[in-house]
Amino acid sequence: MPALDKVLSGLGLLVVAAPVLLLAVFFGAFLCNRRLQEHTIGRLIQGTITISLLASVTAGVLMLWHRVAQHPIELGDWVITPHYHLKFEFVLDLLSLSYAGLTLVLCATIGAFSTRYLHRECGYQRFFVLFGVFLLGMLTASLSDTVETLFAGWELVGLSSVLLIAFFHERPSPPRNGLRVWVVYRLCDVALLLAAILMHEINGAGDFDHLVGKNAWPEHDPLLIGPHFTLLGVLFIIAAAGKSALVPFSGWLPRAMEGPTPSSAVFYGALSVHLGVFLLLRVSPVLDSSIWLSVFLVLLGLTTSAYAYLVGRVQTDIKSALAFASLTQVGFIIAEIGLGFRYLALVHLLGHACLRTLQFLRAPSLLHDHHQLENAIGARPREEGVMWEGRLAPGLQRWLYRFALERGYLDSLLDKCVARPFVASFRALDALETRWARLLDGERPPAAKSKAEPRPPS
Repeated sequence: MPALDKVLSGLGLLVVAAPVLLLAVFFGAFLCNRRLQEHTIGRLIQGTITISLLASVTAGVLMLWHRVAQHPIELGDWVITPHYHLKFEFVLDLLSLSYAGLTLVLCATIGAFSTRYLHRECGYQRFFVLFGVFLLGMLTASLSDTVETLFAGWELVGLSSVLLIAFFHERPSPPRNGLRVWVVYRLCDVALLLAAILMHEINGAGDFDHLVGKNAWPEHDPLLIGPHFTLLGVLFIIAAAGKSALVPFSGWLPRAMEGPTPSSAVFYGALSVHLGVFLLLRVSPVLDSSIWLSVFLVLLGLTTSAYAYLVGRVQTDIKSALAFASLTQVGFIIAEIGLGFRYLALVHLLGHACLRTLQFLRAPSLLHDHHQLENAIGARPREEGVMWEGRLAPGLQRWLYRFALERGYLDSLLDKCVARPFVASFRALDALETRWARLLDGERPPAAKSKAEPRPPS
């Protein structure tokens, strides 16, 4: 039905176009040197999310009514050669609409909360500009049907997340932690970029249809088993592990708590931390091409859950404790994907994201209520231990406690093996560029200082 196809295409484009218009308004206000009022920003945010949410719900209802399993939305061919094909394309199906709807519902909740939580904050408008970039990136990644479209949304999410970690830039700690998170993100982005290149080498295009077939998610056509599909699956797992803070990339997760509570809730409690899970759900047929990939994914998920449980037990601040509790469930979802339970993983993702968002938003007032309870009873409430902990040997208990306090030494490992070499290499390249620029400008390089010889006594 051509009329239905046009309506679905229009609704799908409207879901992404609304955040684009929001960012255009912010950019126009910046060019005109006008500062928007807080209530104006709040209405713009809620109006944008409402339009996108209504469009996505309407598209889902129409697809259910007319029994349309999926609907592609082509945005044009950008590069066409005999051996290379680049295009941007969206798709409306169960997975994309579910994750886009979750994104819009939670962003609407966080937006309403943030207008009050950040009242009279000096970076109020800056926060919502970055919030709009994050919303656009999440919707682009959710509806993507090609690896190029996914990569564009993936980068927008990473950029906005890091800038919001460093939101309180007047303090030294947030920018430093934001830089560490950015380094880990760069590593997983390289893996995703290599996966995109490999997809083009295999099929000549980055369309996911060439991997999963024309059937709607989670159904897929049989794949040719070969080393290229195994390598492609490994690259996708590395990209998902970096974005979702799986082991061994879990060290950056507590650093991400430097941002405001609303950004911590929507990014690392609900949406951004599940983006790697979404990627694995989208490319799950690639994981089925090798039994070793499925086994590795199950082991990775269970290892991450065990690590996050141990580390979360000793956290002293509520945001870090909730972040590691969220990571525990993310590990279980990853294991479910490895076992082939696609629908279970999707339902688990949706329910867990909503629960963590509620807990993060409740955290500031919960601390206030907890302090009032301590003042009323005159002591701290007694904490009950876990049964299995008392059965361990004292030496093992001390080792586990030290291991959890040091967060599995993953943070220091990432700092020494990834972050410091990364920063040092860029500093060396910057010094080399400066030296070449001075040489081309005709300036002599500064002479090395020689130690002055001591003068003999007269």
